[in-house]
Amino acid sequence: MKPTLVIMAAGMASRYGSLKQIQRFGPSGETIMDYSIYDAVRAGFGKVVFIIRKEFADDFKAIFGTKLKDKIAVDYVYQDLNSFVEGYTIPQDRTKPWGTAHAVLCASAAVKEPFIVINADDFYGRDAFEKAYIFLTQHANDHTFGLVGYELIKTLSDNGSVSRGVCKVDASGNLVEIAERTKIYAEGNKIVYEDRDNKVEVPSDAKVSMNFWCFTPYVFSICKEMFDEFLKKNLSQPKAEIYVVDVAAKFITLPDSVMKVIPTKSEWFGVTYKEDAPEVENSINTLVNKGEYPASLW
Repeated sequence: MKPTLVIMAAGMASRYGSLKQIQRFGPSGETIMDYSIYDAVRAGFGKVVFIIRKEFADDFKAIFGTKLKDKIAVDYVYQDLNSFVEGYTIPQDRTKPWGTAHAVLCASAAVKEPFIVINADDFYGRDAFEKAYIFLTQHANDHTFGLVGYELIKTLSDNGSVSRGVCKVDASGNLVEIAERTKIYAEGNKIVYEDRDNKVEVPSDAKVSMNFWCFTPYVFSICKEMFDEFLKKNLSQPKAEIYVVDVAAKFITLPDSVMKVIPTKSEWFGVTYKEDAPEVENSINTLVNKGEYPASLW
């Protein structure tokens, strides 16, 4: 059974200001997602599942439906505020999705095989997909998950702070601890994140999660349990979210369970702010000019 690629594309792009997931960056009008799907197809993945908001469904299907036909199986699932909230009344001031862990949970009906989860607006690189495929087909099981780790210094934006899951990794390559840091940026020769009123330094070579996760469907039961607990504690908080990093932190506390941090030589780049867009376009053109990708993917 071939593994599946799951793409989280339901975010509202509050910092970016538009639906950045379908912005075109490639020389033939490709989105960043096109490159992820292309890399997944040539690595051996058999299906792509888009997690989107229902109101964007027509846009996504118009862009991807035809060009992916006969290339890879395609499915769509919807992250909705009402999904998996039976028994709760959603406050009127809640407009944001519930977070990335909830997004993954929303894919549970469409995914029955080992799978990776990625962001729609991050460029991960061919090596990351090839290593994830090997991990999912040879090593992953209900007690062994994985994440692709990138060096923190290579994942910053010149245009503002970023959110990263900062990892502690042991000598065997196992995740020991992961913490979501929501305001990371360079300050002089240091990299810091803000913790209330304090600034905390982070090593520049620290491994960080860019939301490239390797799971089996067992993760859905963990997401469901944790989302239920999240709702009990945070329902009245209009901006509270539950992240996949929270699920990872829980998973590594379970008996006999480990999460491997998979190093990659791939260069990461992505779009957090509008000002990042020209750099992303230039980076893609550079890869095309080097022959790593064709000028027209499909």
